[in-house]
Amino acid sequence: MSAPEIFSLAAERVQQAQDFPILQQSVRGKRLVYLDNGATTQKPSVVIETERNFYLNDNANIHRGVHWLSQRATDIYEAGREQIRGFLNAARSEEIVFTRGTTEAINLVAYSWGRANLASGDEIILSGMEHHSNIVPWQLMAEQTGAVLKVVPINDRGELDMDAYRSLLGSKTRLVAIAHVSNALGTVNPVADIVAQAHAVGAKVLVDGAQAVAHQAVDVQALDCDFYVFSGHKLYGPTGTGALYARYELLRAMPPWQGGGDMIRTVSFERSTYADVPQRFEAGTPNIAGVAGLASAIAYVQALGMGRIAAHEQAVLAYGTQALLRVPGLRLIGTAAHKAAILSFVLDGIHPHDLGTILDTEGIAIRAGHHCAMPVMTRFGIPGTARASLALYNTESDIDALVAGIHKAQDMFGGKKRS
Repeated sequence: MSAPEIFSLAAERVQQAQDFPILQQSVRGKRLVYLDNGATTQKPSVVIETERNFYLNDNANIHRGVHWLSQRATDIYEAGREQIRGFLNAARSEEIVFTRGTTEAINLVAYSWGRANLASGDEIILSGMEHHSNIVPWQLMAEQTGAVLKVVPINDRGELDMDAYRSLLGSKTRLVAIAHVSNALGTVNPVADIVAQAHAVGAKVLVDGAQAVAHQAVDVQALDCDFYVFSGHKLYGPTGTGALYARYELLRAMPPWQGGGDMIRTVSFERSTYADVPQRFEAGTPNIAGVAGLASAIAYVQALGMGRIAAHEQAVLAYGTQALLRVPGLRLIGTAAHKAAILSFVLDGIHPHDLGTILDTEGIAIRAGHHCAMPVMTRFGIPGTARASLALYNTESDIDALVAGIHKAQDMFGGKKRS
């Protein structure tokens, strides 16, 4: 199948009743209620079929072959790049680099741009709500270069202290690395404002979009960010896929971060020269079938409409927020005025892990723990939270099941009773 044929399957299959086959099963004799979308989303049939069709009909290595299958596989792979360019509204397809996900994309920027541009005394600004993947690479880079990390605090609602952010910016600021949406709190950060203020002092901005791209439209040109990263598996696509957007002029100036096949122009034992961007950053054989699946997932959500998805999720989020606030002994962690589809909470007398185990007996899947955001837990003085994270297929009935499961857990622990 050609690239356009593969991706058009998504539009044809949108809104069929069986779009997500995994959700049709029962768990422990109960209807599966999947509320762990912040960790990974389920995959629509079209994504599964796209990967299967690639291996059935188009499997070959890309770029280096002159035979028919290799050219077809290359067309599919590069059409996927163009699909992501349009999805993010990047100016050109060369600004899209395929990665294994958000974590690898951040590390790519840290080890390529960071090592080339950071020096002793330079400052990197992070926030107190970052995922570990947007903290540890910068710690490692600070250790190697002598750069210094600065942290923007968050308030009791889980919002950035923007006055503190402005006070941290200065002539030594080289990079601001910030989450678009907090995975632990659901807070939607004012990225365009953050970027504008950073650019005013000459700093670059990396935006972690892992928790944003499935829930709202993203326009990197409107945000004016320098780098934007996301993972395919949180966007109804395959695991092991993702992308880095970076301004073309920045990519062209960045050195390779991994060496190998397909990222070179010439190789000799004396020296090697490197390919143009983006191939310079895509060493080795990539996840070609995964890229086809990711492009199909993007076509799927585009056919649904990001505005419609956002409106639906916001309605379920509002319903869930009110339902949880009525549960005695429950405290929401993260009550920002602008939130995406995440409900994190703690219950009096019940550890989040215990709650997660009890809910599992009811067929309800949530996440419990620190969510790779330990500084957030430290800020709120808790070991972890229970997190229900929503997707386009979740409904008010899923929230009702969650609340019923929480009440069951409270009854088992002899704690707060329902009002």
